[in-house]
Amino acid sequence: MRFLTADYLYPLNTKPIKKGVLQITEQGEVVNIFKSRRDISSESLEIYNGILCPGFINAHCHLELSHLLGLAERNKGLLNFIETMQKRSNYRTSIILEAIKNAEIQMIKNGIVAVGDICNTADTLFQKQKHNLQYYNFIEIFGIRIREINMKIDKGLSLREKFRDIGQKATIVPHAPYSVMPALMKKIVSNFDDYDYTFSLHTHEIKSENQLFNMKNGQLFEWLNNKDADQSIWDNRDNFADIIDELSNNKTIMVHNTYAKKEDLSSNYYCTCPSANLYIENRLPNYKIFNEEKLCVGTDGLSSNISLSILEELKIINNNSEYDLNTLLKIACKNGAEALGFKDLGTFEKGKNPGVNLLKNLDEVKVLL
Repeated sequence: MRFLTADYLYPLNTKPIKKGVLQITEQGEVVNIFKSRRDISSESLEIYNGILCPGFINAHCHLELSHLLGLAERNKGLLNFIETMQKRSNYRTSIILEAIKNAEIQMIKNGIVAVGDICNTADTLFQKQKHNLQYYNFIEIFGIRIREINMKIDKGLSLREKFRDIGQKATIVPHAPYSVMPALMKKIVSNFDDYDYTFSLHTHEIKSENQLFNMKNGQLFEWLNNKDADQSIWDNRDNFADIIDELSNNKTIMVHNTYAKKEDLSSNYYCTCPSANLYIENRLPNYKIFNEEKLCVGTDGLSSNISLSILEELKIINNNSEYDLNTLLKIACKNGAEALGFKDLGTFEKGKNPGVNLLKNLDEVKVLL
């Protein structure tokens, strides 16, 4: 047994405990929590300076894009970023796989224990079969032309099975409202099965997204027309509520929400990726609009970030919100675990195995387990 204590213990299902003690097995399972060090013999205590919290949950990442670090120019906007990502295949497989391995190592060093990861390819399979981290794999589909529907679904189903075959959680999900036509969305929803827990959807990432649906014009409207996109993408939708309806009340993590307004929000979970928002659009969401019990955080990928650190994301949120430290850590741990269905993670509760992070002056993470 180990008895860990620091200046403060943050269980996250209860209030912080000053000089609280966390009892865990050598394998990391939480056995008990003590409110005072006096309850434990001094010889058994491991005393640290700083605060103890559960392992971080990276609720949104693109691990397979790790080799694109620095490729996209900053502050050029989402559409420019998407065009740059078309170069993702112009690299040797060895470079792609090495970047994935190193990115996972970086996440582990930064105290991350689980990841909601977007997958368009099978590139990350070799690393995920090692089970170094827990992953929820979102098999992402784009489709803006009717003739592509069956091919897109078949490809998605095939990729989903490859991940499930190695014991990974995997769900077919739509990329974004503007990149998935209603007919394809219906097919995606129909393939949600008993092994699935939640959808993921990029939303309100660009200013002209609302303009596309509300006004049938704007930058995104012109971009889609130039791509010969099917008009049902905007003709059949007048506002964001129409997209929510298409998801048939399935649990969904809404990602980015950079330009979201209070009236756009639903009872779903929302994921913010502040570093990526600043990298691409040079803008952050209005954190006042979110339900702090339903907000989680992601790093996005190294194609739109310079590191994979939840702590760095929290620093940005802290500087642009009124959240206290307990709320910030819930966003980083508890909420993400709930959003992704990782019941063993996110809080220090008896029987869970959430990992243990030591935060020292909130400028570094030491992974204790």
